[in-house]
Amino acid sequence: MLEVQDRTDDRIAELEQQLKAMQLQLLQAQKMSSVGALAASITHEFNNILTTVINYAKMGIRHKDAATRDKAFDKIMAAGQRACKITTGMLSYARHHGDRREPMELTPLVEDVLVLVEKDLQRFRIKLVTQYESRPWASVNSGQVQQVLMNLIVNARQAMESGGTLTVVVRTNPEGTHAEISVRDTGGGIPADKLRRIFEPFFTTKTLDPQGQGGTGLGLSLARDVMESHGGRIRVDSAIGTGTTFTLKFPLVQPATLPVAPIQKVG
Repeated sequence: MLEVQDRTDDRIAELEQQLKAMQLQLLQAQKMSSVGALAASITHEFNNILTTVINYAKMGIRHKDAATRDKAFDKIMAAGQRACKITTGMLSYARHHGDRREPMELTPLVEDVLVLVEKDLQRFRIKLVTQYESRPWASVNSGQVQQVLMNLIVNARQAMESGGTLTVVVRTNPEGTHAEISVRDTGGGIPADKLRRIFEPFFTTKTLDPQGQGGTGLGLSLARDVMESHGGRIRVDSAIGTGTTFTLKFPLVQPATLPVAPIQKVG
């Protein structure tokens, strides 16, 4: 009997490991799908950046006075920094992080996602508002959390078909126990009967949009799993005609400190 129980326990453990691996693969697949959906907007943005660089380079070549050339160099520098920011955000988002977690400030993590969706939001006449009320730290897998944020932002954008305002807030909760990231839209809201089921696997309130986003019923289910694996939770508040707010809650951790190099004396 004990031998049978041991084999059963081993099989259960094996299946749990397989399920965990499949969930990680699904998260990565959804992440790559998001990258593809954003490709058109990001390509358009890079084309604008290159046009800016070329035009101001030509202006600097044509005009020899210092003021005009300084202006051209400043514009070229700003465009280059913008391109670097987008590239850094894309690499951070697309990188496979496995299941490793580390203490991290949440605001830069959020900003890396927002720089990727900024142009996409503009295309759909959505105003982006950010509120960084504090600079909390949490122990997170940055890739998984960014995927959750991307799903929430895509959902919010789809809820505002005629445009609206997307507000992203980073703060510490009043009790000082959790870091919070909230994503709020001004869409039509979610009916109460559907709100109760939105975290169920394969339950969805919408179909795929022209960019191939939404409609699978897996995004919010995976978001809940990710938050629970981080020892946190995801909360939703919605009102018909007003909009919806999703809030991610993470246990706070102390900011990481860099080791101080010892002072070397010479002589």
